[in-house]
Amino acid sequence: MTHDKWQDINKLRLSSWKETVELNESTFIILRDLIHEKSGLYYESSKREMLGDKLIPRLQECSLTSFLDYYYFLKYDSNAHEEWGHLMNALAVPETFFWREIDPIETLVNIILPQWFTLSRKDTFRIWSAACSTGEEPLTIAMALNEAGWFQKCNIQIFASDASSKAIRAAREGIYRERSFRVLSPRLQSKYFMEIVDPIRKDQKAWKIDESLHKRIKWSVANLMNVWEFSTLARANFIFCRNVFIYFSEQAIENTVNHFYDFMPSPSCLSISTSESLLKLKTPFELKEMGGAFIYVKSTEQERSIS
Repeated sequence: MTHDKWQDINKLRLSSWKETVELNESTFIILRDLIHEKSGLYYESSKREMLGDKLIPRLQECSLTSFLDYYYFLKYDSNAHEEWGHLMNALAVPETFFWREIDPIETLVNIILPQWFTLSRKDTFRIWSAACSTGEEPLTIAMALNEAGWFQKCNIQIFASDASSKAIRAAREGIYRERSFRVLSPRLQSKYFMEIVDPIRKDQKAWKIDESLHKRIKWSVANLMNVWEFSTLARANFIFCRNVFIYFSEQAIENTVNHFYDFMPSPSCLSISTSESLLKLKTPFELKEMGGAFIYVKSTEQERSIS
């Protein structure tokens, strides 16, 4: 059976379930709040149908016939931990591509690393891509660093994580399709990727990342709502946490970045997306413009005040 045919069958099954299973307002609220508590993701009331569509396949897989049963399963069942992993995969939004929002990466390469190298050339510079999805962001960082010769000048470690184990599996495979290359130059694509037959859709092309670049990145699964999963990762000189806070509540964002601050060394930097901002939140980071990019900076040894 072809991949497209299988997708069509799944769509028919989903449509059939939607006719018999309803996510009513009261169940939506308690499910929404539980998901928010565990993942940071927040669904407004206008997104009720969207959330229901994402959850129906999980109800099918768990042999449950109502969203309320699924709520009780997630909250109280002894096997809930495993299901939360599947749910994080279902809720993931894998929309990313190479060379996306490149300005902060160029600031890292051209301004921050030269300053750091002057003072601390014997130390290790740690970079963490905190919501890396399928890996395009950390690989972009690695390409930019390699193009500038930084791997030959000093010891750099790149860590990449995501709450979705499915996304991390794809990142570890290092195989990408045409949509990931929408802004990457043909020169860099040919330099760092090898064209292959798509392992899923045999009649299409795919590209595999160069192994020497790929192995520079250490991949892991980490939920930004679980401090103990990311506490070691957050001890980074530069954290990229981009295009994930657009799905978080303000309280979840504030809690997350303040935990980042507690673990990060001083000085260190945080980059979020151009569509995101911390200015209305209570965080100790200082916003600075560097080389055309806006970077949040931890610049002193002073601990943030806990109120």
